[in-house]
Amino acid sequence: MEKRTVLFVDDEEKLLRSLKRGLIDEPYNTLFADSGKKALEIFESEQVHVLVTDMRMPEMGGLELLRIVKEKYPHVVRMVLSGYTQITTLLTAINQGEIYKYITKPWKLEEEFKPAVREAIEYYEANKEQREEVSESDESENVQKAQTVS
Repeated sequence: MEKRTVLFVDDEEKLLRSLKRGLIDEPYNTLFADSGKKALEIFESEQVHVLVTDMRMPEMGGLELLRIVKEKYPHVVRMVLSGYTQITTLLTAINQGEIYKYITKPWKLEEEFKPAVREAIEYYEANKEQREEVSESDESENVQKAQTVS
């Protein structure tokens, strides 16, 4: 299995530095962006499998980023890490961004955060296998239809 890539987006530089240190030994590649705009630039040049974003950021908020990623990169597993937990915002993020998990700040790195990211990668893998099975089934069906037509 290829090493998966997780992109962390937060406008708090201190938090990103803390994540870089805390996740250095994790079995996945880590990328970091301090804005939604920079995150989208990373998506253009890197293959990202899991997105973990803050909700409240200047210029482009997490909800807008989630919507864009859902539309352009639908197979990316989307997570929210935020200290802002107003219920209407949370429900909007879940419903419009189709997020996999919502983690509230402050969080415990070892007990909550790392396991949640690993679970998101496992979720990506399970969905990838399912997509491949559906694709193979569709190809087989198309071959059968083509043979019937000939």
